[in-house]
Amino acid sequence: MFVGAVFFPLLGACVSGFLGRWLGDRVAMWSTVFFMALAAICGLLAFWQVALGGQPQTVVLFTWMQVGELSFSWSLRYDTLAAIMVGMVTLISTLIHLYSIGYMSHDATPSRFFAYLSLFTFMMLMLVTADNLVQLFFGWEGVGLASYLLIGYWYEKDSANAAAMKAFIVNRVGDVFFMLGMALTFFTFGSLEFDAIFGAVQNHVNDVFLGIPSLELIGVLLFLGACGKSAQLGLHTWLPDAMEGPTPVSALIHAATMVTAGVFLICRMSPVMEFAPVALAIVTVVGASTALFAATIGCVQNDIKRIIAYSTCSQLGYMFFAAGVGLYQAAMFHLFTHAFFKALLFLGAGSVIHAMSDEQDIRKMGGIWKKIPVTYAVMWIGSLALAGIPFFAGYYSKDAILEGAVAAGTGVGMYAFVCGAVAAFLTAFYSWRLLILTFHGKPRADHHTMEHVHESPLVMLVPLLLLAVGAITTGFVFAPYFIGDAATAFWNGAIYNLPAKDMMEALHHAPHWVPTLAKTVAISGILLAILIYGFLPHIPGRVAAAAPGPYRFLLNKWYFDELYDRIFVQPARRLAVQLWQVGDARIIDGMPNGAAALAAGASRGTVRLQTGKVASYAFAMIIGLVVFVTLFLTGR
Repeated sequence: MFVGAVFFPLLGACVSGFLGRWLGDRVAMWSTVFFMALAAICGLLAFWQVALGGQPQTVVLFTWMQVGELSFSWSLRYDTLAAIMVGMVTLISTLIHLYSIGYMSHDATPSRFFAYLSLFTFMMLMLVTADNLVQLFFGWEGVGLASYLLIGYWYEKDSANAAAMKAFIVNRVGDVFFMLGMALTFFTFGSLEFDAIFGAVQNHVNDVFLGIPSLELIGVLLFLGACGKSAQLGLHTWLPDAMEGPTPVSALIHAATMVTAGVFLICRMSPVMEFAPVALAIVTVVGASTALFAATIGCVQNDIKRIIAYSTCSQLGYMFFAAGVGLYQAAMFHLFTHAFFKALLFLGAGSVIHAMSDEQDIRKMGGIWKKIPVTYAVMWIGSLALAGIPFFAGYYSKDAILEGAVAAGTGVGMYAFVCGAVAAFLTAFYSWRLLILTFHGKPRADHHTMEHVHESPLVMLVPLLLLAVGAITTGFVFAPYFIGDAATAFWNGAIYNLPAKDMMEALHHAPHWVPTLAKTVAISGILLAILIYGFLPHIPGRVAAAAPGPYRFLLNKWYFDELYDRIFVQPARRLAVQLWQVGDARIIDGMPNGAAALAAGASRGTVRLQTGKVASYAFAMIIGLVVFVTLFLTGR
């Protein structure tokens, strides 16, 4: 069961990737869905036994590496933290695989797509079940590779290739910090095994490296690594461009796999992070700033997938600042509920795109809700959950995060609460902006497109309906386990909190005005969007014309791409040109080529002396004799 949950997706990837040409596309697609379904069954059973049954397991597969003092095995660590991720990832991925059968039915190479999709799932499962940092890093790099393959799946498009490269390179920046954090961890603890690290943390509280407390530096380095994977402020620029891949890819990346890896890492390392208060403060500030920053951009975007992408970036900020104030349980709870409603929103957007003949600009939609009623209904459910409206899934987890920020009783906690509250208002606003512009009002698409608007096939609607059930129920069903009275038994030591900083206890004594304010700002955002886009549609144009600077600032995503292009990309290109034209062409190639040209010129000159004429040779001999006699007589 434990091994099957992880390795069935790899088996499906191999079948589709290596045998898809002989089996045929349809058999290859359904084979991967079958193996993913088996993995989901195993994953849910593991969740039942480990998390709900309180029976953590560690399955040792083999010794992976033993070099001097560095030794670790390839093991599958199943505690509550891992079991949550395995159950969620396998279930969401199975539904996305099933949806993809309909969505990718007209693609030229669906077997390749399904192989990549299953490989992505396997790598994420390897990451979350890792028993040591090196095995986790294997899965970490694996999801990076798989995301590159999936984002650039339509490689005939230059934009897809550029987006894939951007995701890969930006993530490599974060990975450098992750590797430095691993190296310092080994230097400090003498091991990369989680049990060895966690058991020795209190013995190294006072350790210092280069004048900085070692645990603080480890926490900061690992968080910077997490910023790359989870698209936090500064290393977020790859996330919206990842929309170049097929919509199921966006759903899998944003809901269950790659972007949640950073949050998982911080929660996994909670026994270390709890002794690094400065690192946690940095996590809080960056996470809160990301939540607000991404929400402001989502308010003016026009691509339906990019709006949802920025909502992911914002919600990840919530998860990080929850972990930053020590409420790792709420961070994981929001990660869990978010997986369902974010997958629902992305797949719902894919259903809209499918109905609108691949149109993604919400300004060219409108008036289609009667033609695709199921998609319309599930998009409402996903948006209600995202906005945190009672009693949908996001309401329970987001409210817990905001309450925890206030309960922390610190300055950074209050900063996080203010950013989170404003972001909640903006989230509700841009969610209903998307709904109204996409489904309501007069049709803005051309007549030919409107004639062909149709509901998606059943193979796409079934996953949407199942995810809608999750977006409604996962909040109130699992709240008692993640953050309620059963939390201590449920987590069973998988997450560590300092006894003096019991955030779960503080959460239960949070001020009553916090959830009231959270609901108020969410409902206010919805009402404002309905008022503007439903009844006063001329207002956005007038605001953009009256304040073109701020509007362009948000529309161009705070100019991060332009800034990075000016600071990093252009100087790197100029340096590369100089290294090519001067370093390579003139110096590296010039020196040996110049010596070869000199030798060739000398040989050509020598060849000219060999004329083949006896008179020339006799004349040369006479000249030589004269020179010899002259030198001889002069010498005497």
